[in-house]
Amino acid sequence: MKVISLIARILLGLMFTVFGLNGFLHFLPMAMPKGVAGQYMGVLFVSHYLVAVFAVQLIGGLLLLANRFVPLALTILGAELVNILLFHVLMEPSGLPIALFATLLWFITFFSVRQAFAGIFWMKVPEHSQL
Repeated sequence: MKVISLIARILLGLMFTVFGLNGFLHFLPMAMPKGVAGQYMGVLFVSHYLVAVFAVQLIGGLLLLANRFVPLALTILGAELVNILLFHVLMEPSGLPIALFATLLWFITFFSVRQAFAGIFWMKVPEHSQL
């Protein structure tokens, strides 16, 4: 399982690093999607919101590749993945297989560091907690 989680972490880190860098350096040609997806991407581009999206992807990917602050990287990339999945499910289904693959890698990596998230799954916090 250690080897699988290592491979998943590196692949996920590479995916987010490459696509995050591509947002700044434009080395992978990407056509603007048609229809609502294109309008949505156009708004994100014009508002410069994509700069923040690509920066978060790049930071999260680099953290995974460096094997530093992996739970933090998974937290910020988890939010990105939700948005990526919703975008592809609702507006641009052609990219859904890659989004699902990235989600699978995220869950494999999450499973390997799940102990770091144990505190957020408390149903009820004790009244006199010393957190």
